[in-house]
Order: sequence, then structure tokens, then C-alpha cells
Amino acid sequence: MTTRSALLVLADGRFPAGGHAHSGGAEAAVKAGRIKDATDLEAFCRGRLHTTGLTSAALAAGAAHGLDPFELDAAADARTPSEALRAAARKLGRQLMRAARAAWPSPELDALADAFPRGAHQPVVLGTAARAAGLGPEDAAHCVAYETVGGPATAAVRLLSLDPYQATAVLARLTPEMDQVAARAAEAARQGVDALPAASAPLLDLTAEQHAAWPVRLFAS
Repeated sequence: MTTRSALLVLADGRFPAGGHAHSGGAEAAVKAGRIKDATDLEAFCRGRLHTTGLTSAALAAGAAHGLDPFELDAAADARTPSEALRAAARKLGRQLMRAARAAWPSPELDALADAFPRGAHQPVVLGTAARAAGLGPEDAAHCVAYETVGGPATAAVRLLSLDPYQATAVLARLTPEMDQVAARAAEAARQGVDALPAASAPLLDLTAEQHAAWPVRLFAS
């Protein structure tokens, strides 16, 4: 029987879904001088959580709720103006799909993989994986909320040689806000695709395009 422990597996940074290769915009922010220390990292993560994090969490919650994956993927495209970020989301979706199908084989994951051979958006795949694992919309939204801040925090440790204890403290301080974002996302998902948030962070879109053109970089995005 699947239990809530499946959420821990899905959210685990060791789950082979490719997230370790992406900084969530932190690499570009570090180079631009917007992240220099733990205080800056917390502000960056908070902004990302309440914008793109909320949007992605709602998409994942919608997939876990059983909303139409084609509509959700189109909604994700519409909410991702950066071509570089759309490409990254689909690449992450492909990688997550491979891991999810191995962990929780299901007809829904198979159908999604067949429908999007180049990869559906990562939050849509994550929500479908959560559903296959017996998890609900809130679980999927919590997973995305954590990923939204966990990725940049881990990247900052590598990019700045930031004390990992400080990075972990940033995540701990943000936990109440992660809960709030996950709850908002799950509630929106229950109202249908048209009710999903479309919060954005234009600076992340701009810097993602710049980052994609760098000849040398540590992270894929």
C-alpha cells in the first residue's frame, strides 16, 4: 500500500529526476551580484516561491487532481514566456518521467509519455507521478514548493561556497510560506485549469535567456 512516505521519495534530492543540474536562476543571480550571502538567498527564494513556485505548484496539484494534462501543459506553456525555461521544464519533465515510470508504473504516466515524447512540463509530470503514487494535490504542491527553494539553496552552496548550515536555515525559515503556497495551489487546482495562478517573475525570465547563451556555466538553468 502506498503511503505518505511516497512524498518523501518524490521530493528527495536523490530521486534521479535531473534537478541537481539546475539552479532555478540562482547561477545568473549570483553572477549579477543579487545573491551574495544567506540573506540574499532567502530573499531570492522567497520571491521565487511566491511567483513561479506558486504557478508550478498549482500545475502539479492540477495534474494530481486529475485535470486534463493537455490543458495543463498548454497552461504551463502560456505561463512560461522564456523559451529557455520552457525547454528546461520539458527536459526536466522527460527525466522525471523516466524515474517516475520506474518507481510507480501506471497507465496515466504511460499515456502522458506517449502524448509528449519530447517531454511534458515538469510540474505536470510531477503531479501525474504523485497521482500514480497515491498522493493528492496538496502533496504534489508541497513537493513543488520545496523544489522551488531547495534547488537555488543547494546551488548557492556550490556557487558561493555558502555554509550549508546557513542554506538549510534559509529553507527552515521558509517552511511556513511553503505550506501557504502549497495550500493556495491545491485550492486553485480544485477549481479547474482556468483558476490556476499565473504569477510570474520577469527578471527570472530575462536572466534565463541570458544564462542559456553563456558559453560556460555550472548549471543547465
